Amino acid sequence: MGMTNAVSEEKWTEIRISVSSKDIEAAGNIANMVVPYGIYIEDYSALEEEINEIAHIDLIEENLLQKNRNQGIIHVYINPHENPMEAVSFIRERFDCSDISGYEIEIADCLTEDWQNNWKKYYHAMPIGKKLLIRPLWENEFDPEGRSVLNIEPGLAFGTGSHPTTKLCLETLEDYIKGGESVLDIGCGSGILSIASLLLGAENALGVDIDSLAVKTACKNAEENGFDESKIKFIKGDLSDKVSGKFDIVVANIVADIIIKFNSEVGAFLDDNGVYITGGIIENRESDVLSSFAENGFEVIERRENNGWLVFALRKK
Repeated sequence: MGMTNAVSEEKWTEIRISVSSKDIEAAGNIANMVVPYGIYIEDYSALEEEINEIAHIDLIEENLLQKNRNQGIIHVYINPHENPMEAVSFIRERFDCSDISGYEIEIADCLTEDWQNNWKKYYHAMPIGKKLLIRPLWENEFDPEGRSVLNIEPGLAFGTGSHPTTKLCLETLEDYIKGGESVLDIGCGSGILSIASLLLGAENALGVDIDSLAVKTACKNAEENGFDESKIKFIKGDLSDKVSGKFDIVVANIVADIIIKFNSEVGAFLDDNGVYITGGIIENRESDVLSSFAENGFEVIERRENNGWLVFALRKK
């Protein structure tokens, strides 16, 4: 990613959370709510099993073998324009509500390129569903094994494929795209869901995000995958305010409150037999979201869950 010197001098804040391995998944999901990008987790609790699964034992670094197996470290990066203390207090509050105890939080400054490189170290090509392989652009050693490769440079936009809600949405899209569909992606972030839709056989996709950096990133990612504007477009807008026409599939991977707001608008853009896929919903907001679906004339055809995150597939009643 081309960074000017001015930007690279900016100090990001790294929040390091040490937490017991048994709580690492729950703690990681909470940390992921603070920033949707730039978090990585060191968890060595399954190291022995993982080493046995990998043939090249000689590749395992000695210092990895000395890591603490009972504890993991979550690294969260806060950009220079945000207040790290807000993030810390949010994390503490959520941990305490979730009965995560015995954790420690440290705060340190780091340069932009340091966190980008750190984060890249932990983010590798990953298969999702039956048909896709998500590949970060810096990863050159990968075997697609017959899958369609989705090349991505997430930059600072949400959507690497590693967050449970993105995974669930990708798997759900795979099941509902049969070929030839038009797709609307609300809150498109890095463009990952729009681009995946085309790779899975959709005819065209329109992505919308309120953040102009996300729109720029998504356009670049579409190009990386060989799609031009005749197949995929990204626009800056607030939910559906810039959208017209009807779509076979509408996907909105955002957060519960905004989904509740969008539920009243989406019907106008969804074909009568179309499928509406929503994600980014945390379990404890499920009942609010379900009543909002019902009020707006949608019925749930499928509910999926991963690590406390929910994704729904819906149709008009």
